[in-house]
Amino acid sequence: MGKVVMYSTVSVDGFIADENDQPGPLFDWLLSGDVPLDESGALKVSQTSYDYTRPYWDQIGATVVGRHVFDMTDGWEGKPPGGVDHVVVVTHRPKPEGWDPEAPFHFVDGVDAAVAKAQELAGGDRIVEIAAGDVGGQVLAAGLIDEVRMDVVPVVFGSGKRYFGSVHAQHLLEDPDVVIQGNRVLHLRYQVRR
Repeated sequence: MGKVVMYSTVSVDGFIADENDQPGPLFDWLLSGDVPLDESGALKVSQTSYDYTRPYWDQIGATVVGRHVFDMTDGWEGKPPGGVDHVVVVTHRPKPEGWDPEAPFHFVDGVDAAVAKAQELAGGDRIVEIAAGDVGGQVLAAGLIDEVRMDVVPVVFGSGKRYFGSVHAQHLLEDPDVVIQGNRVLHLRYQVRR
């Protein structure tokens, strides 16, 4: 199976959104350079950030998100973000009424089932990305995360939605094996200690 990676952009003090569920300046780094990150050309980053981020995005076969993120983004109108092939939504509720059955979104109850479904969809050599936050914290607590990736940006929120959700136990990570400075972002990658 491919790696299971928890990922998000995060404030210096560990938040992925403010108290109003808004990202504020967290994604400013995606507009801080002159190298297009995708074919739309809307996202432009430094060459350093491109060289780190684009290969990672290209390896993602499926992304796991919670129902809250799905609802907030309006399901990305049925088109997975960042060119990802499949999105697995962890939810206790059925898919929205009138949802396009052809859209590559899969609604699953529970994080264990979601990771298993995402691994099946991603295939053996592609990454399963787990969105940070409550679902990410649950997957980490279940011992299913192999790697933690953070794009740390220079902002302090003080409060809001935590990167690791409501994890209440200690989890050890290895020393960072990647530390890359881009424009308005520090890219970090940690392996989860087993």
